[in-house]
Amino acid sequence: MDLDIKGLRVLVTAGANGIGLEIARAFVREGARVHVCDVDEGALAALKTSDPALAASRTDVADREQVKRLFDDALSGLGGLDVLVNNAGIAGPTGRVEEINPEDWDRCIEVCLTSQFNCARLAIPHLRKSANASIVNLSSAAGKHGFAMRSPYAAAKWGVIGFTKSLAIELGDDGIRVNAILPGLVAGDRQRRVLEAKAQQRGISFKEMETIAFSFTSIKEYVTPQQLADQIVFMASPRGRTISGQAISVDGDTRMLG
Repeated sequence: MDLDIKGLRVLVTAGANGIGLEIARAFVREGARVHVCDVDEGALAALKTSDPALAASRTDVADREQVKRLFDDALSGLGGLDVLVNNAGIAGPTGRVEEINPEDWDRCIEVCLTSQFNCARLAIPHLRKSANASIVNLSSAAGKHGFAMRSPYAAAKWGVIGFTKSLAIELGDDGIRVNAILPGLVAGDRQRRVLEAKAQQRGISFKEMETIAFSFTSIKEYVTPQQLADQIVFMASPRGRTISGQAISVDGDTRMLG
């Protein structure tokens, strides 16, 4: 299927590895021009060999001064902007609320939620000039279900949905569509670390924790980063031109989080 996005100008946060890198690669395969940022200097260095088509900046998106420099770099190279993918996020602490370090709470909210504001506010003036403008914000199944012992992460991801829906209304007259993607259990090291931390908190094995997690899904398999990337690229194409204000689950029909 030709998605008609050759030359589309895309910025992907946390795009040097994991889900972000798969998103960036999916856009490049369709002929888009992509700039990524990340805090992982090793991953950024590796891109020069593995993905030379990707322009990249070292950026902590929770830091507004660094985000300003990111946009200066990205816009200089891309010559404008059509798509912002707010992918950056961290797992945050695992524990009961009274056990959580307040600094860990703050950092989780800053990276998972406030960073999306930091990027969107700078992106919008440029997106208004695009004929095919969109913002895709990464939320989570934790953004619609309670998630015991992961309250900072869940709070941030619920916030992403509210931010997304509000922004979609604000920007509709400008022709800018705004959507959120809600992944479930995603294959990869980060998901493994989350389940390991939950297992340790409960005093059970990783396998037992994994079985519990999948007991709340209809499709009992991990979501792949490629599936998320495919969904995002489609929504950013002209074929997704009337999809806006949506919180789209890609989670195997997750009914709750254990």
